[in-house]
Amino acid sequence: MDFRFTDEQDLLRKTARKFTDDEIMPNIAKWDAEGGFDPVIWKRLAELGFMGVCIPEKYGGSGMDYNALAILCEELERGDTAFRTAVSVHTGLNSMSLLQWGNEEQKQKYLVPQAKGEKIGAFGLTEPGAGSDVAAMSSTAVRDGDHYVLNGQKTWISLCDQADHFLVFAYTDKPKKHHGITAFIVERTMPGFSSKAIKNKYGIRAGNTGELFFENVRVPAENRLGEEGEGFKIAMASLDNGRFTVAAGAVGLIKACLEASVKYCHERETFGKPIGKHQLVQQMIANMEAGYEMSRLLVYRAGELKNQGVRNTRETSLAKWQACDFANKAADDAFQIHGAYGYSDDYPVARYLRNSKAPVIYEGTREIHTIMQAEYVLGYRRDKPLNKMLPAWEPGE
Repeated sequence: MDFRFTDEQDLLRKTARKFTDDEIMPNIAKWDAEGGFDPVIWKRLAELGFMGVCIPEKYGGSGMDYNALAILCEELERGDTAFRTAVSVHTGLNSMSLLQWGNEEQKQKYLVPQAKGEKIGAFGLTEPGAGSDVAAMSSTAVRDGDHYVLNGQKTWISLCDQADHFLVFAYTDKPKKHHGITAFIVERTMPGFSSKAIKNKYGIRAGNTGELFFENVRVPAENRLGEEGEGFKIAMASLDNGRFTVAAGAVGLIKACLEASVKYCHERETFGKPIGKHQLVQQMIANMEAGYEMSRLLVYRAGELKNQGVRNTRETSLAKWQACDFANKAADDAFQIHGAYGYSDDYPVARYLRNSKAPVIYEGTREIHTIMQAEYVLGYRRDKPLNKMLPAWEPGE
């Protein structure tokens, strides 16, 4: 496996890094304090082709491979987790799910404008009483002629107030449990839909997160994604893509912690020498570097499997688990290196530490991924190819 960037990937990396340095870094402290970023960022993401970076050109995207998406997520999270989250949800959880499971009419109506950045997509799975236990959801969709009547509530939904389209999961046959869940494309403008942001979050404060409410929302039958009862499969396939982007973003957060810590190590002196000369500080720096390189390799391995059209649930789970844990530890060490100044808004490390905690929880907690990996090793869990796989990447698509 060749981990060298292609010329196209390297250009993407440089473009994303410049965007982060020029347009996110100077403003992120203000946006984090205010609880939201300037909407012009959406326009800039679209102009740069970031909203559909790995979506084929025939569906409005940039046609790059899946590791290009990882590169983009790494660079965006180096600026702040909120921006990687925006791309993760829009592209990883929504657009890539439409690419994998949608019919041609759905792709033309929803995927094309999303890939172009004309519309924003989001994902509605988690409920107040259903997180890791997806089957505990209470949302329902009852068939009524050529519509489904959707009722329920979703929570901790990224882009809740910003998205135009939502991929929403609900029971169409609850006694069947996992096999009775169905996926739907819901538009914000459908009567009975509403959303409400969650304020004063611990981290990712610049990002929009909140609740979705469905009160007798009439969803056209043609907005059903896949068949009735395929919702759980679609949700798990979507999470393979979302977890991949979360892992890639965590790599960027480790890099941000490294950059901030190295800079501070050269500025701060104790006991007559730069703190970078102290061995215990060096140990924290070394651990960050090791975590960065190991996480990066795990992410690119999963990305290459995606490029080949091979199911990668196991590899993506491992990448997400390890990269997020490494990022959380790197942020904690970066805070420690900065000492009392870690508490100051003059340095970014407190924000890094706050932001690092959520990815350890969402899209599969650390504990869920621990169990998954053990069950793979013990032979209790085996993945079969899905009836609809994410398309393998081909140059020029």
